Amino acid sequence: MTRPRLSHRIEYSLLVSLAALVVCLPETIAYGLGTALGWIAGSLLQIRRSVVQENLARAFPQRSDRWRRGVADAAYRHFAHEAVSLLRFSRMSAEDIRSRCEVEGLDLLREPIEGGRGVICLAGHFGNWEVAALSMTCRGIPLAALARRQRNPLFDEYVKRVRDGLGIQGIAQSDATLGIIRSLSEPRVVGILADQNYAGKGIFVDFFGVPASTARGPGVIALRAGVPVMFADPRRLPGRKARYMVRFSPIVFHSTDDVQENVRCITRAYLARLEDVVRESPEQYFWFHKRWKTRPPPSEPGISAAVADAAQNT
Repeated sequence: MTRPRLSHRIEYSLLVSLAALVVCLPETIAYGLGTALGWIAGSLLQIRRSVVQENLARAFPQRSDRWRRGVADAAYRHFAHEAVSLLRFSRMSAEDIRSRCEVEGLDLLREPIEGGRGVICLAGHFGNWEVAALSMTCRGIPLAALARRQRNPLFDEYVKRVRDGLGIQGIAQSDATLGIIRSLSEPRVVGILADQNYAGKGIFVDFFGVPASTARGPGVIALRAGVPVMFADPRRLPGRKARYMVRFSPIVFHSTDDVQENVRCITRAYLARLEDVVRESPEQYFWFHKRWKTRPPPSEPGISAAVADAAQNT
């Protein structure tokens, strides 16, 4: 582990203190604290506010500025609430977690696993993706998740301990391909969040009508391993207590003899499904990331230079 700096130790101390506080507080008060933290981050400190507004303008150009500001405010509250949820869920029993998470389509995961086949489950930064993982592990579905290393080494170790305690096996980004293949062969469900900007050799597929660089790895591995690909929709339900509906459904695509076209089709189908759920509940999407940062080259099939320029303007 990288030697932690003083700033890392301060951040970690704040995290541990906040975790102890929100676990001890009554639930409604804990989420009231989350509301306050969301307002501070979004309205007072304006953390990544310009990124959020630019992303919303690109995704919903037909909506008013007032509507987009309202969605932005709600997004800050939502993710503050979800941070509180994760801290509280990390102390809950499997039975308690099951009582908070309704699930549809679990047999789509269970049947291949019981038959000796792994499953790739794609989700987006929508709703509460960690709850999607918990909805599986608390029901006995073996799960591995591709995990990005945190910059703060103490925080990284904390997250790893929490995930291990919840039955989620981590796959490091540095060992992604071999780790995914190994987990599929065990067999496990492999959870992947594949909706952030991919600065490497990604594939450009429209997301809200704008070309977005997306990792091709999930599609390539699914085709090579011959495993089914599912989509997870884990959204928070209305109410003062944390409750969720997690829906699993197959990602269906038209298969051809062209492997690269099949990868593109899988990726396109995945992003289309994600776009649909985001349109239904835009305040539950992670608008804080520069999703359209990477510019598609003019030579990319079906993308003109003008569209390429428009995609990158931020």
